[in-house]
Amino acid sequence: MARKKEEEEIKTDLWKDTFSDLMNLLLCFFVLLYSMSSVDEVKYSELVASMSNSFSIFSGGAQAIGEGQLISSGATQLNNLDEYYSDMGKAAEDTDADDPMAEEKKKQQKDTRKLYSDVVEGTEKNRIEDSVSVTMDENYQYVMISLSGGVLFDSGSAEIRSGAKTILSRVSYILKNYKDRQIKIEGHTDSNPIHTREYPSNRWLSTARATKVLEYFVEEKGLSEKHMEASGRGDVDPVADNSTAAGRAKNRRVEIKIYSDID
Repeated sequence: MARKKEEEEIKTDLWKDTFSDLMNLLLCFFVLLYSMSSVDEVKYSELVASMSNSFSIFSGGAQAIGEGQLISSGATQLNNLDEYYSDMGKAAEDTDADDPMAEEKKKQQKDTRKLYSDVVEGTEKNRIEDSVSVTMDENYQYVMISLSGGVLFDSGSAEIRSGAKTILSRVSYILKNYKDRQIKIEGHTDSNPIHTREYPSNRWLSTARATKVLEYFVEEKGLSEKHMEASGRGDVDPVADNSTAAGRAKNRRVEIKIYSDID
């Protein structure tokens, strides 16, 4: 009887070739995704500041654990602008009939509202709407840009962080549109006292920080200092409760006030 032909051995490792091809395709896909992505310098500087706060212990009216950034409403601020105006101007409208200065006040309100809208639009255009807070004075005198002190400075220091200069640079693009207006830069701290050789009090530290911001705008961004001034308020104007870490973080800030009157 004829001998049966031995069956050929079936190779079972050919799947490795297919798997290898698949891994190469996936690698190329993610490399393409990464190459098309971009790093937002503002977001990166905020991340660095947040990480620094998370792994440090701060005192003396500067940073503290849990300090966060000031968040604006971005486009929401513009969408809710009518409601914001009506709440702030209701009392003034009730007295317009008896006030001989009513027309002048109306013009002041209109100018400040326009300024507010333009500044908010500027923060969105320069992609810093999540890094600053924009508000309007209840008396329609100025529009204020507020920046977190924890993002701008190290603990107990008035030297601007290199990463934070990206945010200030984009703020300067907004301020360039208002070279004929008075601009006040105010530094603020929390209520924790500081007493160092360089800064004997919170007022000294807050003043130094405001001055450093002004000098950055003038010396590095070419803004005119003719209508600009810097001052420190220390801890006398808190915007939050100093008994909590979150409140103290909000109180440590730099405020840039753009006045609606044109000089």
